[in-house]
Order: sequence, then structure tokens, then C-alpha cells
Amino acid sequence: MIQSPLTIVVATDAQRGIGINNSLPWRLKEDMAHFKRTTVGHPVIMGRKTFESIGKPLPNRRNIVITRNPDWQQEGVEAVTSVDAALRLVEGVPACIIGGAQIYTETLPRTSRLVVTEIARTFNCDAFFPEIDAKDWKEVTREQYHSQENGFDYAFVTYERIQGN
Repeated sequence: MIQSPLTIVVATDAQRGIGINNSLPWRLKEDMAHFKRTTVGHPVIMGRKTFESIGKPLPNRRNIVITRNPDWQQEGVEAVTSVDAALRLVEGVPACIIGGAQIYTETLPRTSRLVVTEIARTFNCDAFFPEIDAKDWKEVTREQYHSQENGFDYAFVTYERIQGN
């Protein structure tokens, strides 16, 4: 199998929180626009709960959903039962991993790039992103912003895997 260049796309709070009760604990329209710019035109791989929280296939993207239920189906979605099966579908094609926590954890060792929206505030979360280990990742870009609407700072940060790690 030819390894696809994988990019994890995630928004985290100051404690690496990514969600609560299968939804985002914040509303940040700038992050939604950034997510769309980053993922449009690429296959997106997600877990079933992430898909259900979105509610429909994301337009202009090949939607691949990982579920333990081999009978699960949804129009406009390719359903598979494992990360390996999802990666076989995108063999050699750059793809984006978009959640949730378990899928991030399983795919992080195979990922070459992280596109992280870092929100400088702590929210009540029950799902978390794995720690980004500085020995494995280097920060290559950081764009700092402040949300007037929400009253918090955030940054769009790109990390690349350090070669050999």
C-alpha cells in the first residue's frame, strides 16, 4: 500500500479539548472557514460519531466514515470498518483526518502534517486530542488572531513531522 500524505485537521482548546457530548464546545466562524479552505477538494476521513455531529456529507470532498458497524450506510458516504480500510481507499492521495478523538489517536503515527486551530481558552470537554510531542513535530506556521465575537485569542498552526520520527 502506498502511504497517502495524511493531514490531521483539528481545533483544540488550551487543554487539548476537542468536544463535549459529540459536539464542538465553541462556535468560531473563522475556524469553520479555515477548516473548509483546508479540506475542500480532499478526501476527509472521520469516525461515525463525528459524521453524525456534522449531520451530512461535506460538499466537494470525498467523505469516508469509519464505523464498527459493517451495516451502517449513509448516502454520499463511503463506510469502512477500520482506519486501514479507509487508508486503502485514499491510497497515494492526500487526505484529511477530521476526527474524532479515537480516529486522531489511531492515525497520528501515520500523519505527516497537523493543521491545528489552537484556542487560548479552556472549555468543558469530554474528548481530547493527543499531546503533540515536540520531538516528533516542528511548528512551521502560526497565524495569531483574536475573535471579537467570542472574546478569545486563537491561532492557526501547522506542524510537520520531523523526518525519521
